[in-house]
Amino acid sequence: MQLRVERDGNLRCVYDEAIDLTALGALTIRRASHVEPDRDGAWWADLSPLGGPRLGPFAQRSLALIAEVTWLERNWLEPPPAFP
Repeated sequence: MQLRVERDGNLRCVYDEAIDLTALGALTIRRASHVEPDRDGAWWADLSPLGGPRLGPFAQRSLALIAEVTWLERNWLEPPPAFP
């Protein structure tokens, strides 16, 4: 589980039950994405709540979940590159 500490002291993470996040303080939890099937049974990861893309189609829900978390970690948790 990745935790990102913001300049204002707030933490950002993809929710997981690996640690008890309440031990870190009051929580604000919001949906970052949706993983849903389409009419044909293909799975899609919709990251539009964060302004992200719609990823898919995936044959299995587990693959859509992996793509979802990978995108969130690379595009929402990692800080932007530092410029000299």
